Amino acid sequence: MKQNAVVLGGGVAGLLAAAALAPRYDIIEIIERDDLPEGPEARRGAPQGRHVHAMLPRGLQAIERLLPGTTDRLTEAGGMRGDVLGNARWYLNGLLLRQSDLGLTAITASRPLIEHTIRAAVRALPNIVLRDGHDIIGLDPGRGVQVTDRHGGGSRVIPASLVVDATGRASRMPQWLAAFGCAPPPEDAVPIDLRYASRVFEDPGGDLLGDDLVVITARYPGRRRSSVMQRLEHNRVLVTLAGVHGERPPGDLEGFTEYAGSLSVPDTAKVVAAGHPVGDAVTYHFPAYVRRRYERVELPPGLLVIGDAACAFNPVYGQGMSTAAMSAELLLDDVDPQHFHAAQAQLHEAPWTLAVGADLALDGVPLDDNAKAPAELVRRLQLAAAEDAELAAAFIRVTSLVDSPRALAEPWIAERLTR
Repeated sequence: MKQNAVVLGGGVAGLLAAAALAPRYDIIEIIERDDLPEGPEARRGAPQGRHVHAMLPRGLQAIERLLPGTTDRLTEAGGMRGDVLGNARWYLNGLLLRQSDLGLTAITASRPLIEHTIRAAVRALPNIVLRDGHDIIGLDPGRGVQVTDRHGGGSRVIPASLVVDATGRASRMPQWLAAFGCAPPPEDAVPIDLRYASRVFEDPGGDLLGDDLVVITARYPGRRRSSVMQRLEHNRVLVTLAGVHGERPPGDLEGFTEYAGSLSVPDTAKVVAAGHPVGDAVTYHFPAYVRRRYERVELPPGLLVIGDAACAFNPVYGQGMSTAAMSAELLLDDVDPQHFHAAQAQLHEAPWTLAVGADLALDGVPLDDNAKAPAELVRRLQLAAAEDAELAAAFIRVTSLVDSPRALAEPWIAERLTR
């Protein structure tokens, strides 16, 4: 008897989940609502796709395991690779972390190019079928997934022994579970009222970016404005301005330029002033980030939830694609729902805790004893890392998801901070 799997959602999380399942299932069908473009173009179902995206080193390692050669294909298509600290400027607390090569590769490219490259590799796998232009009507427990062709092809039930929900933040899985008589998962939510405005510029050249691929100007207590600049394919630079809790980066060029000039360091403003804008600005609003605790509920057999459908991180930290890749990597070893969701929850714990701690500190929210000491350690470490390359390396290895936050509790770090 053939074993079929259906993946709901054809974004990065869904594509990588399908790649992970390919060795163990006869047929994997990916169901995507959007009509997918032939090339690296933005799509309606990924409205955040026109803004800065990060592929952290640990996420890139996971993708290479799932789809070997992805890094080379991305660079051949125009993406650029570099060291996550040696070729990146990290301005934290208004200070530049000491730069040095860690030997950890990061890729900078537009979200459409990343997704297109992954999609092409997945489509080349012989037992994967990608059906775009299809709406998901609902789940049919014990049988599969009911879908309908948005272009008049009718409805049908696709049989599946495994269903993976990778439909993103708008996932209807909690409602589907309620319809089955199952309890929906408890949720952890952190209001952030994050707003983006992004513009593409022709690369101004010169010494403004030098050999750096990415420039991060992070917000910190007393500063609710931030920015990220990244080099893109076709000799362009994407500049994303961000604000939280009432800060709204303007889309018009004059206001965009003024907002860039208000940041804690001048690097972004210099690029905006020198670069020639390509097209108009795009904006995006992200009210809250949400973690759905599927590991705490009993699900129907053969049902998994992955990516933003399970945990939608604050996008300013660039953790989404990388954690989705790491979650997909888990599927290589085990597709049991209970085991998978427990392992995924453990995987989410570190990046979620780091992001929540930073955001609560930004808001001036009093932290309990369990969170206060780690938050203070991170702030002291960031300040010291502006002068100490080894401390900078230790911190970036954690934010890159390569090392656990427990690595920051090593005795040598405490000794260095005391000095």
